[in-house]
Amino acid sequence: MIISSWNVNSVRARIENIKEYLKKFSPDILMMQEIKTPDESYPYKDIKSIKYQNYVFGQKGYNGVAIISKNKLNNIESDIFKDRNKQSRIISAELKYKKKNIVLINIYTPNGNPVDTEKYSYKIYWLDSLIKKIKSLTKKNDNIIIGGDFNIIPSEEDVHNHENYKNDALFRLEIRKKLRELINLGFHDAYRYIHPDKEEYTFWDYTGGAWQKNNGMRIDHFLVSSSLINIVKNVSINKFPRDREKPSDHTPIEIELA
Repeated sequence: MIISSWNVNSVRARIENIKEYLKKFSPDILMMQEIKTPDESYPYKDIKSIKYQNYVFGQKGYNGVAIISKNKLNNIESDIFKDRNKQSRIISAELKYKKKNIVLINIYTPNGNPVDTEKYSYKIYWLDSLIKKIKSLTKKNDNIIIGGDFNIIPSEEDVHNHENYKNDALFRLEIRKKLRELINLGFHDAYRYIHPDKEEYTFWDYTGGAWQKNNGMRIDHFLVSSSLINIVKNVSINKFPRDREKPSDHTPIEIELA
């Protein structure tokens, strides 16, 4: 089984790229972030035309998350915790795999920049709310996969020039500690579990020739619970969509379950 995560940076603007990716690589499940559309204008027909089911938590112009799947998913939730800013940033679902009931959680963490503003304090609040909820969920079911755009650079090896990001909301020590706090609830950074020393990115800015120079950062992740990590066969970053016409500034990260 292949589960993919991709910040598409507008599902409607990127629909042809998304369809091309689905047809070419055929993931079983795709978790999308920053779909930037309310539910009523989401391209349901386009996705259904290539045999995927849609589970959507949209928002007009900003944010928004969706999970699409070849097979039916259960217990879809978009109100995992109350967001004080009422933004569409999280959706969860359950699937049966290898006799396990797995909870999939698709997240789009706030960017948080500029630091020392309300945007940064909202990011801290949002991450604290997520950590609290995950801690509660693990008491009921420890088979959990969290995927999405975390907007967190885990370490110096995960960005092209870490010195430039010391006081950035994606790399600030306080933010990286929040990621570690989440991982310490019983998770593994799946990419680092499979590739302990590899330097690879999931995001390249549109400006400054970042893609051509490979000046990127790894901010899209899969956190896999300890109970599932032994069935993770591979984790890969698929750069094909980032090199297409009118791409998202992110590219998919894919996890393969054995």
